Amino acid sequence: MKKIFLLTVALSVMTAQAQKKYNLLVGTYTNSCDSKGIYVFDFNPETADIKQKSSTGKLVSPSFLSVSPDKKFIYAVNEDGKKSSVSALNYSQKSGDILYVNSVDSQGADPCHIVNDDKNVLVANYSGGTISVFKKKNNGAITEAVQVIKHEGHSANAKRQESPHVHMVHFSPDKKFVLSNDLGTDRIYVYRYYPDSEKQVLEFQDTIPIKTSSGPRHLTFSPNGKQVYLLQELDGTISVFNYNDGKLKRIQETTIVQPDFKGDVSGAAIKISSDGKFLYATNRGDANTISVFEIGANGRLTHKSTVATGGKGPRDFALSPDGKFVLIAHQYTNNITVFERDATTGLLTKTGKKIEMCSPVCLVFDEVN
Repeated sequence: MKKIFLLTVALSVMTAQAQKKYNLLVGTYTNSCDSKGIYVFDFNPETADIKQKSSTGKLVSPSFLSVSPDKKFIYAVNEDGKKSSVSALNYSQKSGDILYVNSVDSQGADPCHIVNDDKNVLVANYSGGTISVFKKKNNGAITEAVQVIKHEGHSANAKRQESPHVHMVHFSPDKKFVLSNDLGTDRIYVYRYYPDSEKQVLEFQDTIPIKTSSGPRHLTFSPNGKQVYLLQELDGTISVFNYNDGKLKRIQETTIVQPDFKGDVSGAAIKISSDGKFLYATNRGDANTISVFEIGANGRLTHKSTVATGGKGPRDFALSPDGKFVLIAHQYTNNITVFERDATTGLLTKTGKKIEMCSPVCLVFDEVN
């Protein structure tokens, strides 16, 4: 009887796992080829096959996306120079349908990153050098910006760091702080977060100088929230910090650039596996590679492998929800390549799967409830 019971439980667990469904959301640029804006695909977690469910149509360059906590809305930046905006869209997980709600001025040219919670939408404006904060309305629409923070300064690279270039906004795991990387000033900015405030949502807390001319781009937290890993775009450095209540202490610097590499470097995306054991980072420029690092118990990184991504301009990538696959979006060769991931070693193997589509630059997985 006990064996039958255990078998029944095991089968129930397997059935539940098999029934899980996922959407893959893709943000694109619409100014270089025939893109339909934001795409929603049904993603098969066993095979990595996808099937298109919907797209938004002519929405201007929704390059980066953020799904609301209740999974009812998508918020997107519309990267269009000085005419840039931020959009709210209704989102149906089941059908994949996306319906336009409203757009407002981004209050800074070329927004390139976006996050949201129950109360607010926060946007990093690259060319404008600003962080913009928008309130949410009950219907999911966003207000005009209630707060705009403009960074000041520059750094040593005259072509890329002539002024502030805010490249990311990221909630701390406890949502007490927002961290923002500024490529133009070689700094991380830390802001205390007051979600219920009507105007002063972000309050300056600290700034952390980064290596001169490195160009901080994206960061990610370890799953336990004890480390921050920062990827620098201009020289490919990864900086590792211990993190505690808004304070960062640097403990290591390593690189995604191989010792014998000659050419342009352009660090892009950085992600960690859900078990916290492996870190991945892409390098665009002349390299077009993804690097794998093992994360030690002390949070430090050990390089394991660097492989070609199978396209040009690996702007973003995403680990599938169960960690079995890594999908890499290539802005310039208009495709997404699929790698299989070994959960034990962290290493990646080409599957040969390639999804052809116009200028994909942001990948977001969403489990369908």
